[in-house]
Amino acid sequence: MKLKNFVEELQWRGMIHDVMPETEEHLMEQMRAAYIGFDPTADSLHIGNLVPIMLLAFYQRCGHKPVALVGGATGMIGDPSGKSSERNLLDEKTLRHNQECVREQLSQFLDFTSGEANEAVMVNNYDWMKEFSFLDFIRDVGKHITINYMMAKDSVKNRITGEGTEGMSFTEFTYQLVQGYDFLHLYRDHNCTLQMGGSDQWGNITTGTELIRRIAGGKGYALTCPLITKSDGSKFGKSEGGNVWLDANRTSPYKFYQYWLNTSDEDAEKYIKIFTFLDKTTIDGLVAEHREAPHMRLLQRRLAQEVTTTVHDEKELEKAVKASAILFGRSTSEDLKGLDKKTFLDVFEGVPQAEISISEIENGLNIIGALAEKTQFLKSNGEARRALNENSISVNKEKVTEGYAISPKDLINEQFVLLQRGKKNYFIIKVV
Repeated sequence: MKLKNFVEELQWRGMIHDVMPETEEHLMEQMRAAYIGFDPTADSLHIGNLVPIMLLAFYQRCGHKPVALVGGATGMIGDPSGKSSERNLLDEKTLRHNQECVREQLSQFLDFTSGEANEAVMVNNYDWMKEFSFLDFIRDVGKHITINYMMAKDSVKNRITGEGTEGMSFTEFTYQLVQGYDFLHLYRDHNCTLQMGGSDQWGNITTGTELIRRIAGGKGYALTCPLITKSDGSKFGKSEGGNVWLDANRTSPYKFYQYWLNTSDEDAEKYIKIFTFLDKTTIDGLVAEHREAPHMRLLQRRLAQEVTTTVHDEKELEKAVKASAILFGRSTSEDLKGLDKKTFLDVFEGVPQAEISISEIENGLNIIGALAEKTQFLKSNGEARRALNENSISVNKEKVTEGYAISPKDLINEQFVLLQRGKKNYFIIKVV
């Protein structure tokens, strides 16, 4: 595979914060292996991890070999970078399970199975750290890096001198040495010459290049990407419900799609370069078209489409688009009944609910009772009749009249009935 200029690719995408001198020339000489570490403390990655994932994906597409390191050992310690307190430590069984889940998610972006020279590999630093005794580590690794060098790192200084912190433990203080040793190990065993990460990782990465120089007499390279922020100052990757996960069981494809669809114009121009594989010509064209008619939200729709398809698949994208249209466009009872339970509840999150027993609808529940007495969706039978006469009441997106009775055939996922008055007033009957 012909090499493409990886550094140039990242530059136009706005994905370079720091890069060690001569890195670009080093990568243009021949295929090189580079690694990024991933935290295995959960069984799913989230969209905050998408930047390092995309770094590796672009790296492989430029003809190089990506190495995804799962920090089984470092996950047992906790990285102080950008943190104000220590993390919970996990046992080996949990870490192994999480590693497999992470590999499956990375395989949506990276090729692990082609047999090509630049096929991606996954490694776990627990495999080479578990037999490393403490005495061996401080003798063979620790003596090569001074305390002065380690104390000068921003990640250490910020934790020690920051207001309101409890300082940092010796365990976390040694983190940069352990990560630095990872780079040395991969340099020796995988001919890995480049480590990448977020800008907060620069200190840890350069400790690795120092170990390669001092112990192996070689040269390692470093490249970091800016930490992604939102234009309104809020944290990227967070929604009101917390993290936006790549696992469909944690964050439904509908909610995932909605996150990208709700991106601001300014952020969409930035994100479409970072989080999609679209080329420069295509993106420039989309940006120009979007600026002419921003109300069409062309950029947001294409961004949401591309990322959802990559993380999930086209089928899940199609379902997410249909689910989105239920609230904001024309949809039918069949569209509603096509939603799985989680997506249905996500679409109508926050909509008031009332419970009714199955026995009450088995023989048909009169629509007036369903609207008023049984649910208090409307205040009285009289208000219910007026709304029905105005033709403003729908059951599962279909208009109904006063003679209508709700029965088991109306159930969505064998449990829900959606009542609607006008365009935006919704109510859910939950049948138990």
